[in-house]
Amino acid sequence: MVLPTSMRLRGHRCFDYLYRKGQRFHGTLMTLRKASAMPRLLRSECRPLEDQGQAAVCRCAVVISSKVSKRAVIRNRLRRRLHDHLRQHFEQSFQHANTWVLISLKPGAAISEAPMLEECDRLLQQAGY
Repeated sequence: MVLPTSMRLRGHRCFDYLYRKGQRFHGTLMTLRKASAMPRLLRSECRPLEDQGQAAVCRCAVVISSKVSKRAVIRNRLRRRLHDHLRQHFEQSFQHANTWVLISLKPGAAISEAPMLEECDRLLQQAGY
């Protein structure tokens, strides 16, 4: 079995689907949305190729508004840290391969790494991950 190259979720149709149909879990710093995967919404080059042995994985997206920080460097650092944390969390099991997850940081929250990751873990646990 070949591991997929990316767990990132891309494309406005995927985001629209998660915002409309996703089950929400609220925290003080972020909101987590989860929904069943809809591979037909993915761009053709991002779809897993089952006949080539590519594994389906839980795909994740992180949204950070400029209201969280005006500096793109800070927003990108937070996004990379959350993506890495989610990748480590979901690489351990393939039982959630048919779900998509979207994390949105709430505006105005003073973000430091440790509380952000703790809340992410707590919301993932509430969501059944």
